[in-house]
Amino acid sequence: MIRDEWIVQAIDEPLYEEVQGDGRIRRWALIDEAEGRYLRVVLLADGETVHNAFFDRGFRR
Repeated sequence: MIRDEWIVQAIDEPLYEEVQGDGRIRRWALIDEAEGRYLRVVLLADGETVHNAFFDRGFRR
């Protein structure tokens, strides 16, 4: 289960950010409480609306 505060953490304090070709913004955060997994949050081009959020198994720093 993904907690709202983890989504806020990824939005406000991302470790990494990428902008997709369609303008959507991907942000990643390390979530220690989730066994050190990386949460990816995808925002719409407005930078505020959350499109989706999930733990990204393939993310490597």
